[in-house]
Amino acid sequence: VQLQASGGGLVQPGGSLRLSCAASGSRFVSNAMGWYRQAPGKQRELVADITSGGSANYADSVKGRFTISRDNAKNTVYLQMNNLKPEDTAVYYCNARPPVYEYWGQGTQVTVSS
Repeated sequence: VQLQASGGGLVQPGGSLRLSCAASGSRFVSNAMGWYRQAPGKQRELVADITSGGSANYADSVKGRFTISRDNAKNTVYLQMNNLKPEDTAVYYCNARPPVYEYWGQGTQVTVSS
């Protein structure tokens, strides 16, 4: 499986972004998936995850602001991020849940700044 995250960028506080993660490989539809992020000087953390059936969980820091979803027909996982805060600035990655070392890609940079 190869995972390609995209959709990051520079946004002002309070703004929105939608991240996408395109997966190759037939195992995608049976995998729970997660969005992770790593801010400078901090450890990588789980932001949200979603089961193959669509049940989602969120880190407390993003509850009510972020929404994870998936389209199994398109082998794609999304992260809708609303009301972004400067502390959301990080490189965002998608991976299986739990993560598989070989699946880490380059991620996509999200910068929240005025």
